[in-house]
Amino acid sequence: MKLLFSESAADYSRYLYPYVVWALPEAGEAPADLFNAGFLPSAKGLDLFYLCRNLRVDLAKFKPSSENRRILRKGEGITMKLVPRAEFELTAARKEFFLKYAEVRYGAGVMPPERLELLFNSPLATHLMLFNETATGAEVGVVLLYLDAPRVAFYRYSFYDLNHANRSLGLYLMTTAMAYFAEQKFTHLYLGTCYSERALYKTQFAGLEFGNGFRWSQNIDELKYLVRHEPEKHVLETMEFREMFYEGSLEKIAAGGGFNVQLK
Repeated sequence: MKLLFSESAADYSRYLYPYVVWALPEAGEAPADLFNAGFLPSAKGLDLFYLCRNLRVDLAKFKPSSENRRILRKGEGITMKLVPRAEFELTAARKEFFLKYAEVRYGAGVMPPERLELLFNSPLATHLMLFNETATGAEVGVVLLYLDAPRVAFYRYSFYDLNHANRSLGLYLMTTAMAYFAEQKFTHLYLGTCYSERALYKTQFAGLEFGNGFRWSQNIDELKYLVRHEPEKHVLETMEFREMFYEGSLEKIAAGGGFNVQLK
């Protein structure tokens, strides 16, 4: 892959000169290779990826916990079907439902109709999981996926009935996907980013790890520290972080790093 470093806002008072790290795939590299390096694809496709604090579950290590099984039991009476994007019709009724859901969950104007169309018509929309009530046939949830079997299942977006009697419906959709792709022998299920307390619900799955910028870490306490602390300087310059998780040693951090760049 080729790396590009795109500048974002600097803070001279704290000597913070941030760069967004982009990756461009090179010949012979599969999208799964960039996922594995800690990158997620941009919204428009698979020709540009960005490095971020994203989560994935090693599905070989996933075993449903008692809490996971409790959530799955709450979905009794709901069926799931996996369909290719080409077989899914983005009807006017579905668009209206998805846009109303997005407005409630993300805020007014965050997902306008144009962005919704882009989501469902990009190369990153390969499959969907459809969840229906057995008794009525009503569609109560839809999960938008990017699949590159067997290495990558990317859980991109979910839309579900916020008024459904099952108050854990969103978590039920994710847990069902987790169990399904583990059974199908996928290597990893990618769950998107984690930058807020609100996203920490994703940490309840066995086999979870997160990209911290230099490796995949399985230390959930490290993830929670990053979510809950707003460092005044780059995190690797924060001695508290280094001492809590890496014995204060930059050498230990660098030894596990995923990037070795040789300058020409």
